[in-house]
Amino acid sequence: MAIDVRQLRPSMLTRMLNSTPLGEVLGDRQLRRHRNRAGYRIGDETHVDLLRYAAWLLWTRHNPEPEPETRDYEAMKEAARARNAELSAIGRDIGDIPEVVDPQRKARAATDFRFFCEAYFPETFSLPWSSDHLKVIAKIETAVLRGGLFAMAMPRGSGKTTLAETACIWAMLTGAQEFVCLIGSDAGHARNMLESIKVEFETNERLLDDYPEAVFPIHALERIHNRAKGQLCGGKATRIVWTADEIVLPTIAGSKASGAIIRVAGIESRIRGMKFKRADGRAVRPSLVVLDDPQTDESARSDQQVRARMETLNGAILNLGGPGQKISGIMPCTVIRPGDIADQILDRDKHPAWQGERTRLVYVFPTNEKLWDKYAQIRADSFRNDGDGHEATEFYGKHRKEMDAGAVIAWPERHNGDELSAIQHAMNLRLQDERAFWAEYQNQPLPQEEGESDQLNAEAIAAKTNGLLRGVVPIGASHLTMFVDVQGKLLFHAVVAWEDDFTGYVVDYGTYPDQQRPVFALREVQKTLARVAPGTGLEGSIYAGLEKLTDSYLAKRWRRDDGAEMRIERCLIDANWGQSTDVVYQFCRQSAHAGLIMPSHGRYVGASSVPFSEYKRKKGERIGLHWRVPTVQGRRQVRHVVIDTNYWKSFVHARLAVAMGDPGSLSLFGRKPGDHQLLAEHLTAEYRVKTEARGRVVDEWKIRAGGPDNHWLDCLVGCAVAASMQGSVLPGTDAKVAPARAPIRLSELQKGRR
Repeated sequence: MAIDVRQLRPSMLTRMLNSTPLGEVLGDRQLRRHRNRAGYRIGDETHVDLLRYAAWLLWTRHNPEPEPETRDYEAMKEAARARNAELSAIGRDIGDIPEVVDPQRKARAATDFRFFCEAYFPETFSLPWSSDHLKVIAKIETAVLRGGLFAMAMPRGSGKTTLAETACIWAMLTGAQEFVCLIGSDAGHARNMLESIKVEFETNERLLDDYPEAVFPIHALERIHNRAKGQLCGGKATRIVWTADEIVLPTIAGSKASGAIIRVAGIESRIRGMKFKRADGRAVRPSLVVLDDPQTDESARSDQQVRARMETLNGAILNLGGPGQKISGIMPCTVIRPGDIADQILDRDKHPAWQGERTRLVYVFPTNEKLWDKYAQIRADSFRNDGDGHEATEFYGKHRKEMDAGAVIAWPERHNGDELSAIQHAMNLRLQDERAFWAEYQNQPLPQEEGESDQLNAEAIAAKTNGLLRGVVPIGASHLTMFVDVQGKLLFHAVVAWEDDFTGYVVDYGTYPDQQRPVFALREVQKTLARVAPGTGLEGSIYAGLEKLTDSYLAKRWRRDDGAEMRIERCLIDANWGQSTDVVYQFCRQSAHAGLIMPSHGRYVGASSVPFSEYKRKKGERIGLHWRVPTVQGRRQVRHVVIDTNYWKSFVHARLAVAMGDPGSLSLFGRKPGDHQLLAEHLTAEYRVKTEARGRVVDEWKIRAGGPDNHWLDCLVGCAVAASMQGSVLPGTDAKVAPARAPIRLSELQKGRR
C-alpha cells in the first residue's frame, strides 16, 4: 500500500529510516525527545510529517541553542537533578505500543484455540493433528471460554504439556481468563513450565506482531528482569511482574490482556488463599486451573500420597475461585498405576464432573502375531550382536501389509526417523518395556507386582470388618494386649483382643495426640507431642505422652460382649526409636502401671542371622515363640522383650489372610472399610521377600520405596507378641512358653517367716 510521508506514525517512521543501507539511525527514545522539543512544528499527537521533521533537523543543526547563563550552585544542582530525572523517565519509558500486524488473524484466534496453536506455534505443532488431539483441543477451548472441568489422559510424547502451556498463553492474551493457576506434580515441575511460557513471550515474533500490547513491554525488558518494576509506557507504570513463580502482563489501557496473571505452584505447595491485587484495586482469584500431570511415579505408587493429593485437589484446588465462585479446570495426565489420581479422576462413574477422556497410542493391535514375534526375535538378535535393529526394520518393510493388518493407531504420523510407521513405533515401545508401554502409552497400567503375588493389598485388609463397635471385646476373647510405637512427634498405639487359639480382634487403635483426620503422614503432622506438652523438650514430651496414654488405656475397663469387664493384661512399649530408649526404660520403672508394661526391642533376624532357637538359654531367661525376655542385672534395670520382627510380621499378615470366622483370623472393628484405609496402608507398607541362607528360608520384610508409614504394623506385631506372652498359642506351631512366675504378695512372705 502507498505510504503518506506527511502522515507517518512514529513506529512507521523509525522502521522506514532504519531500513536504509545506513542501518539504525533513529531510535524510539530519540524520536520521542525530538517530538517533545519540536512540538507541533513536525506533526500532531499521533503522526509525524517527514518533510517538516527533516527541515527542523536541518534548522537545529545550523541554529544551536545558546549556552546557558551562569547560575548559582543551587540552581545548577536543581537543573541537573531535573535533567537526570527526565533522562531516567525517558530511559524507562518504552514509547508507543506498535500496531497489530494482522488484526484478522488475531480476531480469529480469540475464539479458536486450534487456529491459535497453528498460527502462532507452527514449529511446535508441526505434525498433523490426530483425532485425539482434536478432542483435547476442543475440551481446552470449552474450559477456557465457557468453563467446566476436563481431564485428558494422553500417551507420553503426545504434547499434552505443551498444549497446557499454550492454553495458558491463549487464555491470558485473549482476555478469556484474568488469573490462571498452573499446578505441577511438584514446585520444580511447575517452574519449568512457567519458564517455557516465558521463552514464548520473549522470543515468539508472531505473538509480538499481533499482541504488542502484552508482548512488546516484555521484549523491552531485554531479559533484564529488574527493569520490570520501573517500566513506563506513555509515562504510566506497566506494573509488569516477571518472577520465577509468577507473570503479570503489563497494564495497558485498552488491552484485553491488561494485568492478566499466571501463577505456578506444586500440588504439595501452599495453594489455599491464592489471590492478587490489581492496579484498579480489585482483588482477583484464580478462574482457571491447569493441572499438568499432578503426580510423580513415586506419589502414584503410594496410596497415602494418592489420598493426600486427591484431598488437595478436591479441597484446596477446586475452591481456589473463592466462596460461591466456580473454577474451570484442565488436567492433562497419564495413568501410572491402577487407583492413582489420574485413574480415579478419569473414572466417569466416580468423578463425572471431570468428563474424563482416556486416549491410547494403539486402539487395536495388529492381528498377525506370528510375524510380529519373528520381528521381535530379529530385533533382539540384532541388539545382542551390537546392532541397531535395522534388520528388523527391513523385515517389517517386506511384510508391512501383513503386519499392519487389523491395527488401529491413534496418531499415524508419530514415529522416529529410523521407523517406517507409527505401528512399528508403537510395537517397538511395547517390546522395549511391556509394563511401561501399557502405563505410559495406553493409560491402562498392568497390576503392580512387588514381592510375592499372594500378599494382601490395602483394600482387602480394610474390608475385613467384623461388625463390632469400637472398644467392644468379643465374647470368645480371653486376652487383651496393647502396643505403643514411639516416635518423636507421635505415639501410635493399638489394642487387640485375642482368643487362646490366636483368633484376634482389633478393638482400638490411634495416635497420641489424636490427629482427628482420616488421612495423615507422620512427617506432616502439626499436632505433636511437643505441642501438647510445651517446654518439656523431646524426652519430656515423650514421657508425658506415655503417661497420658497409658493412664487412659490401662486403667480402663473394657466391656466384653457378654457384659463382663476386662483390662489390658500386657502393654509393650517400643524402645528402639532413636533417643527414646532411655526415656522408655525410665517410664517403665516409674509408671503406676509398671506391672503391666514392658520395653520392647525389635530385631531383624534374617536368613543369615542366628535364629532365636539357637540362642543358649541363660538362667532366669524366658523364651517363647520367636521372642525372649533376657535376664537383667542391677537395681535400675528393667526386664524387656526382644522380638524377631521378620517372623512376627509374617505371622500378623497370615492372620489377616485367614478367612473371617476361621480360627486364627484377625479382623477389624466396625462395618465400613473406608474407616480403616489408613490402617490398611500402614499394614501393607512393607513387603516380604523369601530369602535362603545357612540352610533355611526366611521371610525378610522390606519397606516399599516411597510408601506410607508402617507404625500400626509394628503395633499389631507387638500386640501379637504380647498375646503369645500371655498364653495364646496358634495350633500347629508347637510353641512352648515358659510360664511367668506368679507374683508373690508381701503378706504371704511375712506369713512364711512366722
